[in-house]
Amino acid sequence: MFTSSRRPAPLIALLLAILLPATLFWATPLQAAQPLRLVLQWEHQAQFAGYYVAQELGYYADEGLQVEIVPGGPAIDAPTLVENGEADFCSAMLAPVLARQAETAVDAERRLVLLLQLINRSTLTLVAWKNGADGHSPIHSIADLDGRRVSLWPAFATAYHQFFARQGVRPQVVPQHYSLSLFLRRGVDACSAMLYNEYHSLLQQGVNREELSLFDFHALGFYLPEDGLYCRRGFYQQQPQRCAAFARASLRGWQTARQQPQLALDLVMRQVEAANLPVNRAHMAWMLQQVLQAIFAPEDQAWPTGRLRPEDYTGAGTLLGLSGRLPSYDDFVTPEARHGLH
Repeated sequence: MFTSSRRPAPLIALLLAILLPATLFWATPLQAAQPLRLVLQWEHQAQFAGYYVAQELGYYADEGLQVEIVPGGPAIDAPTLVENGEADFCSAMLAPVLARQAETAVDAERRLVLLLQLINRSTLTLVAWKNGADGHSPIHSIADLDGRRVSLWPAFATAYHQFFARQGVRPQVVPQHYSLSLFLRRGVDACSAMLYNEYHSLLQQGVNREELSLFDFHALGFYLPEDGLYCRRGFYQQQPQRCAAFARASLRGWQTARQQPQLALDLVMRQVEAANLPVNRAHMAWMLQQVLQAIFAPEDQAWPTGRLRPEDYTGAGTLLGLSGRLPSYDDFVTPEARHGLH
């Protein structure tokens, strides 16, 4: 028999003391367990080694993040997945992202913003048959491509067309897809290539260096930054600290890849072998070496790792013929990519 209505209070307090911590215990992990999705711009390869390092060595976990790395490919448009909220981050090249900014009507909150600029030195190249596709029409300079058949990737055609315009060259352009077979069959005199990828693939397929003329955009003064990390503006505004943590861990992964390239290469091969991709370790080693050289500047060429400078943003817009159609630097580049990560 209870003589006071306040006597059950200790029991209620005891129950609350037991249940509340349990509720908090379960709520926090559920919130933290929501993985972030990073979509790559292509299939697993050494171009993305730093992200594998950050995941495998626990750098994302150190920041309290769970990250799922999703490979891209010819049927996957990574920026669109991020814009639509199907992924949180994507790796993409600056040129096609800027083209989207200039041409695509997307709500402000869904627009991409730059979180981390990794490659500040262009790796775009043109590879040509030194004696022409017919074996009798030498190609030793860009001028020699005037009127010749050149295959270009549609996604990067704007950059190549601007490059040709600056060189005063008007080649016959044909589409280039995901194979070098047209070039190998001498159906074109030259083709678009990445220094870290297709150029070395040609060498591995038995083409001798002496048979090729290589036109490196960066060496020819065409300065166009490339790979970066992007997220939606709305997502960044809602979770700036989480985005910064992701960028910080990713850059740490790339720094470790630079310091321990063999470890990074091992992690790359683990990914490509699990996906049954037709690549080999020698090609991945070449790619990793070239990508690292494009991310981390040599002593005589200072470019800011992780950052995109205002002049480089403006210059990229000018090179691509997009001046006056792009968002302002501050609207496109997050503080992390403006000032660097600490």
